[in-house]
Amino acid sequence: MAGGRAFRPSAPRRAAFAALLTLLLLAALSFLLSSAPASSARSSPPPSARLAAVRRHAADHAAVLAAYAAHARKLKEASAAQSLSFSSLSSDLSALSARLASHLSSSLPEDALRPLEKEARERIKFARALAADAKERFDTQSKIQKLSDTVFAVGEQLARARRGGRMSSRIAARSTPKSLHCLAMRLLEARLTNPSAFADDPEPSPEFDDPALYHYAVFSDNVLAVSVVVASVARAAADPSRHVFHVVTAPMYLPAFRVWFSRRPPPLGVHVQLLAYSDFPFLNTTNSPVIRQIEGANRDVALLDYLRFYLPDMFPALRRVVLLEDDVVVQKDLAALWQVDLDGKVNGAVEMCFGGFRRYRKYLNFTQPIVQDRFNPGACAWAYGVNVFDLEAWRRAGCTELFHQYMEMNEDGELWDPTSVLTAGLMSFYGNTKPLDKSWHVMGLGYNPSISPEAIRNAAVIHFDGNMKPWLDVALNQYKALWTKYVDTEMEFLTLCNFGL
Repeated sequence: MAGGRAFRPSAPRRAAFAALLTLLLLAALSFLLSSAPASSARSSPPPSARLAAVRRHAADHAAVLAAYAAHARKLKEASAAQSLSFSSLSSDLSALSARLASHLSSSLPEDALRPLEKEARERIKFARALAADAKERFDTQSKIQKLSDTVFAVGEQLARARRGGRMSSRIAARSTPKSLHCLAMRLLEARLTNPSAFADDPEPSPEFDDPALYHYAVFSDNVLAVSVVVASVARAAADPSRHVFHVVTAPMYLPAFRVWFSRRPPPLGVHVQLLAYSDFPFLNTTNSPVIRQIEGANRDVALLDYLRFYLPDMFPALRRVVLLEDDVVVQKDLAALWQVDLDGKVNGAVEMCFGGFRRYRKYLNFTQPIVQDRFNPGACAWAYGVNVFDLEAWRRAGCTELFHQYMEMNEDGELWDPTSVLTAGLMSFYGNTKPLDKSWHVMGLGYNPSISPEAIRNAAVIHFDGNMKPWLDVALNQYKALWTKYVDTEMEFLTLCNFGL
């Protein structure tokens, strides 16, 4: 194979496919013509005509099967030739590598080394081309996963357009890309193959309940995204050891999270507590209308999205918690959020209204009397992504109980879209939200290609809200590096699961 051309069976395969399609078309036309009843003949055809039709069908199918057989022979020949090509080139490269190794310790003159170096470079170039050609034909799993991710994102865009710009959280919750499932399964396999290396229930750290530290809550089943959030906070913090993460996931994903953070401990001394929502016994059908509606098949929503309404009960020792979504990147130290004066209010958040847009009328059904009586349609909506919650004020105001009331009132979905966790928050914290400076939270990196570079550069947190998530192939290229630079690329499972990073 030295000096030869890479074997490319694509041309004969295309020809075989073309022939096959032609034969199939002829067979289909023959079948349709022979089986269509004549408009003038009301009686059944004579036996000789029926036998002639059967003979034609048999001949047509024989031709189709002959085409299949020819195609199969071509594929077999192509596969054998390519196998021989791979084996031959592999042997040549192994021999060349041995020759190079033997010359490493020698002191040959440059004139003698130059031909060997040229030969090696040519062989490597040829091998790279051959491997790329093979990958293009054989690595179908990667193509399938990338196509699946693309379909997922485009489907979400269509759903958003159909709903007048509102993203369907139900679709988002149920349409996790295959690469993320693959990563979770790989991590679980690692745990199963070496169970003694991972503790089932690690000892709690005293930092988890220390109200003097900086506490974050993240609700997610995406271990890769959570690892980026943790890493970005740690690298931006002046004193990472004072930052504590409480990551809550579904029970089925908790082992995968534990494997990841065991193999890749939290960076720079930040603390990470890993929990499943099954660790909180009060989350049951008796105490939570959300769980009651989900288990009663009346709601198709992601329970993880609604756990944010139980923060004071989940962390009774804490006074203030910052809620971070799993699709954010932190660029500046967030310690100052624990000193922001909320004026006695429960929630600190960045408002997202401008002009007449993103106001309460967009999210609530103001034809309902209860909505008209309690809310102002022109009130400015705020965003989830970076939220400062004063848990003591929350407990005093009874916001969780108010949330339960609204969920029960909306049992029939007449007050608002029951899949919208934002609307539930707009109602539960109405009149109890303090606007934060917009530089704390810049949104739109998952759908808006025109965000000012200066706004991104000055932002404490950037948010990839929208459908073009940075871990998908459809991510906006101008923003993707802002996320990928925090990805732990040394984790071998990422390449195995075909993440386009």
